Amino acid sequence: MRYFVAVAEELHFGRAAARLHMSQPPLSRAIKQLETEIGALLFTRSPAGVTLTPVGSVLLDEARPLLDRAERVRTRVRAAAGTAALTLGILGDGTDPGVTKLAAAFRRKHPGVDIHIRDTDLTDPTCGLRAGLVDIALTRAPFDDTALTVRQLRTDPVGAVLRADDPLARRDHLTLADLADRRWFQFPEGTDPAWQSYWNGGMPREGPVVRVVHECLHAVLWNGTVGLAPLGHGLPANLTAVALTDMAPSQVVAAWNTGDTNPLIRSFAEVARAAYGR
Repeated sequence: MRYFVAVAEELHFGRAAARLHMSQPPLSRAIKQLETEIGALLFTRSPAGVTLTPVGSVLLDEARPLLDRAERVRTRVRAAAGTAALTLGILGDGTDPGVTKLAAAFRRKHPGVDIHIRDTDLTDPTCGLRAGLVDIALTRAPFDDTALTVRQLRTDPVGAVLRADDPLARRDHLTLADLADRRWFQFPEGTDPAWQSYWNGGMPREGPVVRVVHECLHAVLWNGTVGLAPLGHGLPANLTAVALTDMAPSQVVAAWNTGDTNPLIRSFAEVARAAYGR
């Protein structure tokens, strides 16, 4: 049902797959299986995207409250069992020392809470929040924050990731104009436009499509592609990062669905602000 709602709201399998943090083929198979079970088409497909059939419209009206109720049931069952849990999405940045400090602080405050980690790639900066896959995300802005609450935890200066033998790698600093003639990595179709624009320095670019950090690094290593990364994070010996003087800092944030009333989310956000020094 979550898959169906994502496609119904995006009206595009590619965007829905990106939102759900998955590839498109299994999403398409899941929808076809659902159509087989129901015995009717849910979407009219075309090269431009999809539209809901009358049956699909009815199912969408039923699916949204059904998913809401499922979440309430899960919360009540956990409470009845005397257990508490939180699903945390982390955007491919688990080596950040702030995460280690936060984990220790949250464990001290909530020793009985079971934390489930969902490590996500670079195609969904919300880490699955909109699909209901996580309760709260440790991620980086900017991205579409409609219906989300976002709290800034820290800002990091950004640099251009280059091969160590690149002539620009010998510079103390660079500007975006210095990289204008280079190829930049791209995220898959359907990725949040604000997120893509930020990591392309605010300009339309061309270059290889990547999904995860190591693909970005290999694009630089093998193709000389320009990548951007927060400064201070470790890089392989054959790569280096040169500070960009006209690039807006990268914002480390905690984000959650605004309507979620789980008190553990607010507590997590407050512990995170303290752990990250804000």
